[in-house]
Amino acid sequence: MAEQVDRERAWREGNKAPLSRAWSAPVRAVTRILNSAEGQQRFISEADAEAERSAVVDCALYIDGVRQPGKWRHDEAMAAAQRERNSFVWLGLHEPSQAEMADIASTYGLHELAVEDAVKAEQRPKLEQFGDVNFLVLRTARYVEHDELTENSEVVETGQVMLFIGRCFVITVRHGDACRLAPVRADLERKQELMVQGPWAVAYAVTDRVVDLYLEVADKVEVDLDTVEAEVFSRDGNGSIQGIYQLKRELVEFKRTVVPLQRPLMTLTAEINDEVPHEVRRYFRDVQDHLTRTVEQINSFDDLLNSILQARLAQVTVDQNNDMRKIAAWAAIAAVWTALAGIYGMNFDYMPELHWNYGYPTVLAVMLGISLVLYRWFRRNGWL
Repeated sequence: MAEQVDRERAWREGNKAPLSRAWSAPVRAVTRILNSAEGQQRFISEADAEAERSAVVDCALYIDGVRQPGKWRHDEAMAAAQRERNSFVWLGLHEPSQAEMADIASTYGLHELAVEDAVKAEQRPKLEQFGDVNFLVLRTARYVEHDELTENSEVVETGQVMLFIGRCFVITVRHGDACRLAPVRADLERKQELMVQGPWAVAYAVTDRVVDLYLEVADKVEVDLDTVEAEVFSRDGNGSIQGIYQLKRELVEFKRTVVPLQRPLMTLTAEINDEVPHEVRRYFRDVQDHLTRTVEQINSFDDLLNSILQARLAQVTVDQNNDMRKIAAWAAIAAVWTALAGIYGMNFDYMPELHWNYGYPTVLAVMLGISLVLYRWFRRNGWL
């Protein structure tokens, strides 16, 4: 028995060195990779890529309307906001993934249906309530500059901004680049008397910025309409039907962006809505006035564009009728020559002036004379 124990101890001691060498080789290789410049650069690049993939644009804690210094994680900021009075978190996101939104939803208590809408970003403007959290969806719009309106011109670029508004937090989720929110945050942070109103002040500022962009787009679309109208009713009348129809399609997209927002704003400005502070409701009413003006502009643009399109189609029909009249007039003139040539082309012995020396030029003169009479008559009646 003692001899068997000694053999097992000797076997373990004999295999210890090879085992240590077997593990130490890959450890030294990894160490060399980490210590090399290439390895460090690769790991730094991976860390940078991971940071770039983050959807968090900005996260800030506000106490009594004043932004607190330092960089905050969304969970740390939320915990601090729950401890402090008159404080809230403003978390800004740009096109977050499902995994990121799931992590944020668990921290802020967001409903799964609202989270799904925020990730997909295919919603109409609306206002929904999930427990203590309000979910506001806005569609953004931006005018796309173009040199000439063609059948492929993009006139209005759209996107979405969604807001989760809670008691001590507001989360803005932006999709697309039609409306950037960094200027909104910078401008709002200079207005402490408004920031002290809490998350609904942020909701007002974002909504106001979105509606202001509506007004800018409407003014520039009006310029395009004036240009199209001038081209259609000019003396040449060479307005492109494809360009007019493309502008109408872009206007329809803009209309779908603007018009549905009226109902959420009516809810936010209603006196029975106790969640929105009274002072902030006054600001929302101003936004509603601007939105109403934009809706009226869009409706008038739609009617005007329909009239322009119908006028252009009528012009095309008139041009086609004019072309047909010209063709018919020239065909009538040519028929005179064809008829007389056909008559004298028949092989009969007894025909008027058949054997007269001046019969050929006389028939040509008659044909030319009739043609000139018809030409003057068609010109006088506007056919030629």
